Amino acid sequence: MLHNIINAIKGEDDENNSSKKKIRGTVVLMKKNVLDFNDFNASILDRVHELVGQGVSLQLISSVNGDSVPGAFLIKNNHHSEFYLKTLTLEDVPGHGGRLHFVCNSWVYPSSKYHTDRVFFTNQTCLLSETPSPLRKYREEELVSLRGNGKGELKEWDRVYDYAYYNDLANPDDGQEYARPVLGGSTEYPYPRRGRTGRPPTKTGQILREKLKPLQKDPNTESRLGILMSLNIYIPRDERFGHLKLADFLAYALKSVAQVVTPELESVFDETPSEFDSFQDVMDLYEGGIELPKGLLKHIREKIPAEMLKEIFRTDGEQLLKFPLPQVVKGTAISQPSKLVISFYVITERDIEYNLDGFSVNEALEKNKLFILDHHDTLFPYLRRINSTSTKTYSSRTLLFLKTDGTLKPLVIELSLPHPDGDRLGPISKVYTPAAEGVEGSIWQLAKAYVAVNDSGVHQLISHWLNTHAAIEPFVIATNRQLSVLHPIYKLLHPHFRDTMNINAFARQILINAGGILEATVFPAKYSMEMSSVLYKNWVFPEQALPADLVKRGVAIKDSHSPHGLRLLIEDYPYAVDGLEIWYAIKAWVEDYCSYYYKSDEVVQKDSELQSWWKELREEGHGDKKNEPWWPKMQTREELIDSCTIIIWIASALHAAVNFGQYPYAGYLPNRPTLSRRFMPEEGTPEYDELRSNPDKVFLKTITAQLQTLIGISLIEILSRHASDEVYLGQRDTPEWTTDSYPLQAFERFGKKLGAIEDRIMSLNNDERLKNRVGPVKMPYTLLFPTSEGGLTGKGIPNSVSI
Repeated sequence: MLHNIINAIKGEDDENNSSKKKIRGTVVLMKKNVLDFNDFNASILDRVHELVGQGVSLQLISSVNGDSVPGAFLIKNNHHSEFYLKTLTLEDVPGHGGRLHFVCNSWVYPSSKYHTDRVFFTNQTCLLSETPSPLRKYREEELVSLRGNGKGELKEWDRVYDYAYYNDLANPDDGQEYARPVLGGSTEYPYPRRGRTGRPPTKTGQILREKLKPLQKDPNTESRLGILMSLNIYIPRDERFGHLKLADFLAYALKSVAQVVTPELESVFDETPSEFDSFQDVMDLYEGGIELPKGLLKHIREKIPAEMLKEIFRTDGEQLLKFPLPQVVKGTAISQPSKLVISFYVITERDIEYNLDGFSVNEALEKNKLFILDHHDTLFPYLRRINSTSTKTYSSRTLLFLKTDGTLKPLVIELSLPHPDGDRLGPISKVYTPAAEGVEGSIWQLAKAYVAVNDSGVHQLISHWLNTHAAIEPFVIATNRQLSVLHPIYKLLHPHFRDTMNINAFARQILINAGGILEATVFPAKYSMEMSSVLYKNWVFPEQALPADLVKRGVAIKDSHSPHGLRLLIEDYPYAVDGLEIWYAIKAWVEDYCSYYYKSDEVVQKDSELQSWWKELREEGHGDKKNEPWWPKMQTREELIDSCTIIIWIASALHAAVNFGQYPYAGYLPNRPTLSRRFMPEEGTPEYDELRSNPDKVFLKTITAQLQTLIGISLIEILSRHASDEVYLGQRDTPEWTTDSYPLQAFERFGKKLGAIEDRIMSLNNDERLKNRVGPVKMPYTLLFPTSEGGLTGKGIPNSVSI
């Protein structure tokens, strides 16, 4: 329950405490057992302390020497356990003539846990150079405290933001099959930094030391938490999920899938074929679920509380594994596999010229009608190793043709394998073109499935994890280490970092670790994270801007006569159309905001906190790219505006676009397989004969198996859901986040602009001429619709990478 406490609070009108006055105020705090699972022992001890008068003490700090107006306060918690301090409001403050509001939103632990007093500032916004001198030392000391000393294992009450390599994914103590390279700190495996926990190395943690010896920091593999402690991975306490998000509940769902349900299901599927026998078996997951043996069901229920079981699988009946019908198959007939002709040559003009709707190849190129989905060079260097696991797949290139109705049709697929006599001989490639009947049609369907496997893996590992989750965490850490809560850029960016460190910590513990869910469900298997590291070499910060990304990918060109100076080559490209509206709305808001606090380039250059932030972000947070020439120099207001716009775009709209459509679009695994387990059947083999007689069975035996399907859709269903307390783009969870009226008005304009964009998206989705906005499955494109309700909606842009 929320506790409203109105007390007389002693305040100091100067640092020498020469006189004291009583100021009336309101403190809003919540006890630990309100936000967490009940802590009986703590609540009893706290009650005893309250009875003897050992509660909470506040000490006000003047903004200016000799002035009674407080600009900050110190707080001491004499309780046995922590509490959540939400706000402090002071009324009729002498010398101020009104109300002072402190937005705290922080956990305060017993004072014995801290080396320095906890300090909170009013909700004013100012640069360090503008900070009154009595407050400046508290501002600087607070940042020093948040940086920590880089030593020791961090505990839950520590408020330390620090950097570490991704050296906590492996578990070599459990065997060499769980050894993985350290990501970050080397030219071979560069990576963004993650939050430091300071856990000791594994017993076999020297495994990679010789290889990385030249590095100054010790790259030992960090020890992992045991199963019972797996959700207590350290992050600063204020970065943990809030109560309404049901952090422990959500995390338990992920943990249950990873550690309880998976091994139990394996025991079932070890005794039965691990295949779907027909497409109806797949549909049974959504229409009726899978009936489990009663003994197994009883065993699972003993491990997972009924309410959590219902949350994970959306059912409390006997049909345990039942999932909501993905939007991509709602009201749509599931077609049988289509077919194709085999060509034994790499792509040539002859392969595609017959299918260009009357255009020659040169004409199609000149009119920007040919596009490529290229997963060849990205995957090929890893293909030999990937295919040494249970995966059997190809690297792929797919050519597509832009038709007059604005839709794309596939022209040809090239599938490549490494040469059996060595990589020096290059790939062995085969070309597949569309067919609609017979065994050729079934082969075409398989060729498209291999492309989908490539695309789903690259999407999950690169577009989603690397480019949003991993790329944004260094910004979270650097902002908290170098920018005071009073700093305007801290206040601008802080909402866009909500819950990011928490979900990334859970991911390292459960999802992307050696033997984790991701390795079990995407085709690169044990090479998944290593491959994402290699592709991080191509990551360029300025190219994360949507306009730059569209131009780089060749789907837009610069055009001074077009809106925003950019012309889309595929006019009906919903992600680009909606995304550009969102991008420029964000940029306009950031420009309004930054221009208020930075009147000139000189103010940017002389802002010591800002310069320290940008320097640390480049040299530490993304330290493996610190020498890249493309980093903005942060010497102009334009560079500041552009950089903040990119950061907000990555954390909000980009992540929304790649995450919240996962279940609606990919929850039906035959539409978006994540694994392939057999190569293309060759004519004259038993597999080819089986393809001829039972194409559905061959298709299902080739793509993701039954167990991996169950694990995979369980995961993406959880990750595609919005929390009930989500805060969306254009919203703030604290209305009084600054005392400055102009930024508040600019933010209100930003919200109204996003509302207008919502109306425009709805209008576009109702335009029948725009074939790509709804498509043949009658599923409107809403991934960049700014707001949403809670749950599995396929729309909504949260402020941050929060799930």
